[in-house]
Amino acid sequence: MTIREELERRQHTMLSPYACMDENTRGREREEPQCDIRPVFQRDRDRILHSKAFRRLKNKTQVFLTPKGDHYRTRLSHTLEVSQNARTIAKALRLNEDLVEAIALGHDLGHTPFGHAGEHVLDELCEGGFSHNEQSVRVVERLEKGGEGLNLTWEVRDGIRNHQTALMPSTLEGRIVRLSDKIAYINHDIDDAIRGKIMVEEDIPKEYREVLGNSTKERLDTLVHNIIINSMDKNDICMSPEVAKAMTGLRQFMFDNLYRGSAAKVEEAKAKELLRKLFYFYMEQPQLMPEQFTRMIDAGTHQDRVVCDYIAGMTDQYAIAKFNEYFVPLAWQVN
Repeated sequence: MTIREELERRQHTMLSPYACMDENTRGREREEPQCDIRPVFQRDRDRILHSKAFRRLKNKTQVFLTPKGDHYRTRLSHTLEVSQNARTIAKALRLNEDLVEAIALGHDLGHTPFGHAGEHVLDELCEGGFSHNEQSVRVVERLEKGGEGLNLTWEVRDGIRNHQTALMPSTLEGRIVRLSDKIAYINHDIDDAIRGKIMVEEDIPKEYREVLGNSTKERLDTLVHNIIINSMDKNDICMSPEVAKAMTGLRQFMFDNLYRGSAAKVEEAKAKELLRKLFYFYMEQPQLMPEQFTRMIDAGTHQDRVVCDYIAGMTDQYAIAKFNEYFVPLAWQVN
């Protein structure tokens, strides 16, 4: 018996009957030999962690565009906080922690430079629309490894695709990540907004603080515990009605007071215009994109989709550098 087979056997005694067992995966798009050490979801986690798209998350905006300070969240630190929350919940519920971690680490791989501002621009420009969750799946299926993709299991791709509020993953592990994503960004974005002097703790409506807590630490503790307590020994991931209502209300408060029109967003119009110019530039001169992307056009993929693939993969700094290269005279550029 291999180490992998022994680990799979242990899952039947250690994990909840509601857990998604590695040996029950629906499999990969392309069959491949099993690893003798790692079960399939651990292997997927490792593939995501070693991908170029994952490394680029460190230089992509979470909320604050190129913030002046080392402690503001980036898309990478957001991803790690989602993973930490999700693994805590999965461990307590005896669900598959490897599957949870793989989904969490991969859920934002397709996010654009400049956060949701970039996502909105590409959604306007691409004929078939653009959403970061679908793009994250496209990254792991088609764009990574020079066009080969990572060949992840169905369950990981399902969790990545369906992590947004309006969607629902098929596994409990995916549902944990879906909630953990919201728990992470609501709380760390409040923390960053307070650090940036955009709001103070007392700005949060009292009705939400009374239920969830009066600090980021208290709110995280309340939300994680509430999910665990209300999901224990159930074939579902859920919260109590009171806490769920408070979290939904707090999320809407953040949209109204931080994500739209706040001081954190004053530069978004410039970022959007920058990406529009890059899009039209590459539509006119696709040969200036890397060979991987021109090959996709030659193979029949619509050019606007390929241009979005390329731009979506850029970090904030790389997009700015390309804009300067194409549109700003050398004499005007700041060294």
